[in-house]
Amino acid sequence: MSKDIRDIIEGWEFIPGEVTVRKIIGSDGKEKIQMRLDLGLLQMEISGRPDGKRPYGRESLLEHYKYLVKEHIEKYGSDENFHLNIDDCLKLQREAIQYYYRYLSFFQLEEYELARRDTERNLRLIEFTNRYAISDEEKWLFAQYFPYIKMMNTRARATIYMEKKEYKQALRIVDEGIREIKRFYREYDQEEEEELSPELTFLRNWKKSLEEMIPMSKKQRLEIELKKAIKNQEFERAAEIRDKLKSLGNKN
Repeated sequence: MSKDIRDIIEGWEFIPGEVTVRKIIGSDGKEKIQMRLDLGLLQMEISGRPDGKRPYGRESLLEHYKYLVKEHIEKYGSDENFHLNIDDCLKLQREAIQYYYRYLSFFQLEEYELARRDTERNLRLIEFTNRYAISDEEKWLFAQYFPYIKMMNTRARATIYMEKKEYKQALRIVDEGIREIKRFYREYDQEEEEELSPELTFLRNWKKSLEEMIPMSKKQRLEIELKKAIKNQEFERAAEIRDKLKSLGNKN
């Protein structure tokens, strides 16, 4: 059998700036994901570790290290003095990149539940390394990606509700994502980064779009108009709106 991949990628062009993915059935009869790269492709399993490996007989390296924590606690009574060294962290980082490529693929394929699963997995990794990495430098290897992963997780979760036309639930999730990302920047004393955050900008703009999808009562619409009138110093207009709100209140 030829090892040349040209037959596999023939007619499937790489498009710069786009995530180009497809599903295929592997030789084992199972569904796979392929991501087109400029010099070839990546092939990933749908579940488990993307490369299909089971390090130390476990689903992932993260699960292996969680097991080591459990053993440490059983032996010493607590997780005190359990640490991940730089080599451990680099291995976990390489593994996280595999999940990153896969959740990007799921987004492109509109498989939002699977995108939610993989983004939540990498968020759990950040929590784990924040607790056990041996130094702040190693912790930051993972923590620096929190805003992006949280945004992608928020997108996946909110889109699941949007597909069911549950816009209020989607809006609640977007609000939660915004709060968590803001909390991260403040926790790390990065208020300036918060101002420039593309993740927050995206979620805030998306929130506005979601708000427009939620049916509003006449009172709610008037209250929004009143806020705009006051902000624009249109005081006569504001007085008219107050009268309308008062009239609505009397009718009720």
